Amino acid sequence: QVQLVESGGGLVQAGDSLRLSCAASGRTFSNNAMGWFRQAPGKEREFVASISGSGGRSGYADSVKGRFTISRDNAKNMVHLQMNSLKPEDTAVYYCAAREIYSSYYYTRVLDYNYWGQGTQVTVSS
Repeated sequence: QVQLVESGGGLVQAGDSLRLSCAASGRTFSNNAMGWFRQAPGKEREFVASISGSGGRSGYADSVKGRFTISRDNAKNMVHLQMNSLKPEDTAVYYCAAREIYSSYYYTRVLDYNYWGQGTQVTVSS
């Protein structure tokens, strides 16, 4: 059974940093794109960042570009999201996602992903 478990969320002040981690189990995703999405109350789930299986390609939402960095450790079957210069508008539940099919690219749509974690809350106070 595939499981994705996020960790690292919390309550921080604007300008602070957080590092989210996602641990995958049940299968390896070293050849699969993985991503981070977020969902604020009353809003749809939105793309944050994605990384290809090898880690050679990555993409970001415009709202986080230059502040967030996605990385992966295939030996540990993990993906991370380093979030710097956090803003109140970054407040949301953050979800880790993994794609079933092998690919050398990254993906930005919710429907591109087959596996999801339960999410971790990030709250940024002003």
